[in-house]
Amino acid sequence: MTSTLSKPRSTLLITAAILVLIGAAGWIMVHKADAQGTPKVAPGAISVSTVAVKQQDVPMYLSGVGTVTSNASVTVKARIDGQLDKVGFVEGQDVKAGQLLAQIDPRTLQAQLDQAVAQKAKDQAQLVNSRLDLQRYTTLVQQDAATQQTLDATRAQVNQLQAAVQADEAQINFAKVQLSFTRILAPISGRVGARLVDPGNIVHAADANGLVVINQIDPIAVVFTLPEETFQSINNALRGSQKPLSVLTYARNSSAMLAQGNLALLNNQIDTSTGTVQLKGIFQNPSHVLWPGQYVNVRLVLGDRKQALTVPAAAVQRSQDGTYIYVVDADSTVKIQPVQVANIQDGVAVIDKGVDAGQRVVVDGQYKLKPGAKITEASAVAAPAAATDKTSKAGK
Repeated sequence: MTSTLSKPRSTLLITAAILVLIGAAGWIMVHKADAQGTPKVAPGAISVSTVAVKQQDVPMYLSGVGTVTSNASVTVKARIDGQLDKVGFVEGQDVKAGQLLAQIDPRTLQAQLDQAVAQKAKDQAQLVNSRLDLQRYTTLVQQDAATQQTLDATRAQVNQLQAAVQADEAQINFAKVQLSFTRILAPISGRVGARLVDPGNIVHAADANGLVVINQIDPIAVVFTLPEETFQSINNALRGSQKPLSVLTYARNSSAMLAQGNLALLNNQIDTSTGTVQLKGIFQNPSHVLWPGQYVNVRLVLGDRKQALTVPAAAVQRSQDGTYIYVVDADSTVKIQPVQVANIQDGVAVIDKGVDAGQRVVVDGQYKLKPGAKITEASAVAAPAAATDKTSKAGK
């Protein structure tokens, strides 16, 4: 009985011993691998991220919000009264300057033109006859066969009929102009909107709404404002550039650039009520990516800052004494370096004074630092984990 119970007990002891040995071997292997793969961190070293100061060309620009407007907008109206016979456009189509948009009933004005032409023909016939009479009376007066009074009266009649013919010519030109108004042509190229009057209606020159509105959308304009403090920078950039300043437009909800154009207007006064100055850019718009009434983000490019010293904007810290950066010395200790920041845009800070190209500065983990602190690069600690992960994937 005793021997029967001792056998299972011995088996359990042997099994437990084997498991202990396996666990100890695994613990040794894991710690050995960690010791080989993970670099030793100096006692008290603070893990931070650093980058080198770069020297590069940086575009300098001013940002604002703008509204897309048509480069030109015309409300097409009738210039005479009459019945609208037909329209020559489809709502929403692009039209060319000089294209027929509408036709007003021309019959009344055509009759007036014919009447003026007939009156001119009548007066010309009388003028011809009066000139012949003038020639006759001139000869008779020389022969003492007619009085000087008759000759003078005939000469006056010739002059009167000449004036009448000139008046007839003017009346004909006026009638032609009036008749031309029955054909309403597009004054500019652009896109027409909704038709405001249907054929068959009587239109008047005094109608306020007109027939249709044409908006020129290629090229198209963007009107935007910038703070008055930027005026001198813009003015200096305009004076120093041989070509118009570039204007870039972006969608409000993304960073995708829509179009690039040129600055066409720096308004001649600052709005005192808002403290802003108005500007306008002109853009070629063949694909119609810009549309009247659209709100866009605008960048006015003032030029390039050549070989500027740049660091990520996250590296710049602020205190009551101004801006500063943590700079890494050769012995991996940090110090506070006051800097003069010229501009921060797109996450990049342009430094005027305080650092040199190639110096390493801290961009993450500054809240743990103080002058003289020992640091270690955070990416160097994280690298073995990534390498181990790649190795495990390759094994699979």
